[in-house]
Amino acid sequence: MSGAPKLQPLPDTASPGALPQHVAIIMDGNRRWAEARGLPVALGHKAGAEAVRRVIEGCGHQGIGWLTLFAFSSENWLRPADEVTALTGLLRVYLRSEVATFAKEGIRLRVIGDRARFGAETVREIDQAEAVTAGGTRLNVNVALSYGARDEMVAAARAMAAAARDGRLDPEAIDEAAFARHLFTAGMPDPDLIIRTSGEQRLSNFLLWQAAYAEFVFQDVLWPDYGAEHLARALRDYGRRERRFGARMG
Repeated sequence: MSGAPKLQPLPDTASPGALPQHVAIIMDGNRRWAEARGLPVALGHKAGAEAVRRVIEGCGHQGIGWLTLFAFSSENWLRPADEVTALTGLLRVYLRSEVATFAKEGIRLRVIGDRARFGAETVREIDQAEAVTAGGTRLNVNVALSYGARDEMVAAARAMAAAARDGRLDPEAIDEAAFARHLFTAGMPDPDLIIRTSGEQRLSNFLLWQAAYAEFVFQDVLWPDYGAEHLARALRDYGRRERRFGARMG
């Protein structure tokens, strides 16, 4: 990932009241982008990493406080071994090259998902990146790795069942807030806006619990081609919507 994300102040022309606090993106289209150009899939993922940089810059420019990126699903382990190896290698390169800049720019990096599946060396680098950037307050960047929403909810239910069995949790005290505290996203705001690229219109097992009242924008652009202008367009779309949270129908 070349270059470093530089956060810019919120433009005077923006309308903070119309902005989402938390944007989540299903980054789709790396493989199709590479295939359309006759390139190896690994180069599609590398180009996708450049789009990540542009979106981080764009969120900083727009004044977004939280950004969650769906980078590697639990189902992605079923892809060809060489593609998985390329993805995990790109992850390590990203962590090594960007963590110092993230810390300098006030970007806090966190990983949600089953990180243990990446192996001890990668887990150490993830842990180190999270520790180095823990003081960041300008932009929170969550990267979903080896993540699946159903697995996340099953793990939460299992943890609460064990706590109830051991007498540490009263089953009558289980409510939505208690369940949310056992998710990977505990302590984080739910996404206000979920964007999916490449023209597909589905969640693909991403933030199923957290997306209960999110707005959705589907954009017909492959992820490696995604830039600040696409993000701005999605934010304008979001700003025109009336969020009701189930209080009024019709």
